[in-house]
Amino acid sequence: MYEIVFAESYFKFWKNISLDTRSKIIKKIELLKTDKKFRHLRSGLPYFVQEVGQYRVCFLEKDNTRILIFVGNHKEYEKWYLSKM
Repeated sequence: MYEIVFAESYFKFWKNISLDTRSKIIKKIELLKTDKKFRHLRSGLPYFVQEVGQYRVCFLEKDNTRILIFVGNHKEYEKWYLSKM
């Protein structure tokens, strides 16, 4: 079982997400405690991505901790993704 930790950067786009979508994202985050069905952002980068409809949740994995660092729609994700390359 993994511990979920929220980085400060995670909440940057959170306030712009509708309540209905937030509840879906929260359910996916709960699954991250045990789930292993997600993908690498890109080979060579330490980030993982979980998709929730048109939204993306990005996180790092360290030991038994998953650090959530980004949540946003596809356009916000694309900007964030390009800044990491």
